[in-house]
Parts: sequence; C-alpha cells; structure tokens
Amino acid sequence: MAFYRDLVGLPEIGRFEGHDGYDGVFLDLPGTGAHLEFTSGGDHEAPEPHPESLLVLYFDDAQEIERIAGRMPADPVTPANPYWRVNARAYADPDGFQVLLALRG
Repeated sequence: MAFYRDLVGLPEIGRFEGHDGYDGVFLDLPGTGAHLEFTSGGDHEAPEPHPESLLVLYFDDAQEIERIAGRMPADPVTPANPYWRVNARAYADPDGFQVLLALRG
C-alpha cells in the first residue's frame, strides 16, 4: 500500500483484516466519490501483470503529476499502447502492474 498511499498520494480511508481469510485497504480517489479497494488472501495465486492491465489516474493539474513523479523511486516504464506513451507517465507498482498518470481532457 505504500506505493499507492505514500508515493501516488491516495488517502487511506479504511481497512479490514481477517474477513473470511482476506485483508483489505480502501484508498480514496479524491474528487470522484469513488475509492479503490485492494485485497489479499484466499486460496488463489495472484494474477500476473499484463501490458494492458492498467490503472489510469486522471489529474486536472500537470504540476500534481510532476509532484507524484518526483516521489517515484524508479524511472517511468513504457506502456504498450502508443496513445499512453504520448499522453501519460507510466510507473510499475511493486507487483509489476502499470499505473498511468494522465492529464484530464
């Protein structure tokens, strides 16, 4: 959660532990009325990262994207989709999934 909470800057708004074998964390997506929930547990294997499994976060302010990029410990990655190569900054989360920071509009 440190990647999404501390580096991307999504506020943690709740969590649970030991619910039928699962733990989870809720992160706010400010200004949207929505949130992300990340869970762990269960008897299945974690999915493998895929170049088209993306989390795209849109921002109104290019300076906010630059602030987030400045907190990233690794260089950006190159998305498979040419559109995102031009219109977003992509970073791999600790599991290898791509998170794209894009300007709204």
